[in-house]
Amino acid sequence: MNNKKQVCLPGLNKQFDFLKINLQVNPESVLVIGSGSEPAAELISNHFSCTTEIIVQDYESLMNSRLIIGNDSNIKVSLMDYEVTDFAAESFDLIFAQASVSLLNRNKIIKELKRILKPGGFICIGEIVSLKQDIPLFVKDIFDAAGLLPLYVDELEKYYSERKLNIIFQQDFSETLSEYYIRYASQLKSAKYDLTDSEKSYYKKILNKISHESNVYLKLGGDKFIGFVSLLLQKGNN
Repeated sequence: MNNKKQVCLPGLNKQFDFLKINLQVNPESVLVIGSGSEPAAELISNHFSCTTEIIVQDYESLMNSRLIIGNDSNIKVSLMDYEVTDFAAESFDLIFAQASVSLLNRNKIIKELKRILKPGGFICIGEIVSLKQDIPLFVKDIFDAAGLLPLYVDELEKYYSERKLNIIFQQDFSETLSEYYIRYASQLKSAKYDLTDSEKSYYKKILNKISHESNVYLKLGGDKFIGFVSLLLQKGNN
């Protein structure tokens, strides 16, 4: 029986596996960013035997995260703005963000992540990307509705180099998106019958979002324009 935690984000478990293979050090302090990141945080905490923190940006996500994590003393969940956190400078050895920073305010978020990352520390980031420079309106509408501002896939290296983050490894996991949309749209539909009214309110928004994105990606040709890439970045020592 496979007891491995299943990550329900674009990239699925591939980004954690990518991190596990390519990170050659054992981080002591880890920050995980984003709603739905609880399984990834548990995988990281268990694999590296480290204390892990999760931050989310809204109250419903906070309550949901705490419900999922339960009494796991190694993982702490907090409510914070990603671009203005409460952490001191140089707090973390590793920051993990899976499909959570490809946003309109990405520049400010990345600046803040650099601030709270230790010199020589690592960021493992999963980016929703556009696979072509010119995207059709129906794909742009998906990005706009989700508050996303994806980079063109060939501009990733330039973007992070300009911000003094070195790309150690990079891998395209766009092939996971089909499974992601199929699997989690189905699971959310099944789960909604066992939810409380407050939980239904939370999941209804997610279900509507995933259902719409799934239709665009799987049936309307969105797969030609929407991709997902994971990167392992390192902050310089200076």
